[in-house]
Amino acid sequence: MSSISIIGTGNMARTIGARAIAGGNTVEVMGRDQSKAADLAKALGDGATTGEWGTAPAGDIVIVALLYNGVVPAVARYADALAGKVIVDISNPFNSTFDGLAHREETSIAQEVAKAAPAGASVVKAFNTVFRHVLEKGRPDVFLAGDNAQAKARVEAFVESLGLRPLDVGGLNMAHWLEGAGVVTVGLANHGLGHVDFALGITELPA
Repeated sequence: MSSISIIGTGNMARTIGARAIAGGNTVEVMGRDQSKAADLAKALGDGATTGEWGTAPAGDIVIVALLYNGVVPAVARYADALAGKVIVDISNPFNSTFDGLAHREETSIAQEVAKAAPAGASVVKAFNTVFRHVLEKGRPDVFLAGDNAQAKARVEAFVESLGLRPLDVGGLNMAHWLEGAGVVTVGLANHGLGHVDFALGITELPA
C-alpha cells in the first residue's frame, strides 16, 4: 500500500482520502487552514493525520487537490519539501464558460507544476476526468500521464488499491489532452447526456 499526503481540504481531497484509507493506504491531510485539515483528518478516521502547511509531506505520493490556479503556487511554496516525492495534479483549468481551457498554450497545469517542482520530484496527472461523486460511488477508469515510469507505476499501484483501473496515456505532455478530456466531460454533462452520473472509460473488444 502507499503513503499519501493530500494538499487540500475540499470535496476531492475528502473523496480521494476516504477511498485511500478504505484501500489500506496511510493518509496525511495538509491545508492552509489547519483547523479544516484537522477536521478532515478526523472525519476520514482510521489513523489519518494532519500535516503542517508548507512543511515536508509525510507521504511518498503527494496529491495536490486544489483549484487549478492554486496548484502551481502551492508547489512553489512547498519547494524543496517536495524533493523526491511523486506529485499528482488532479486539477482542471476550465475557462469561465467551461467549454475550453483557461490557458491558451499547449501546456497543462501538470507541466507547469513540473517547472516549479524541485529536482528529484516527479509529476503525474491523474483523476481529472472523473466527477467527484462518481469517484466516490463508482469504479471509473483513471487516466494518467507522466514522464517518469517509476512514478507512474507507484500512482498506478495506488489507483489499483482504490479498486480502480489505471490507464497510462503517455508522457506528461499528454496532460494537456487529459485536461481537454475534462472539458469533454463537462460538454457531455451539459449536452449529450444531460447529467453527471458517468465517467470516460475504455471498452475493450473481446480477444
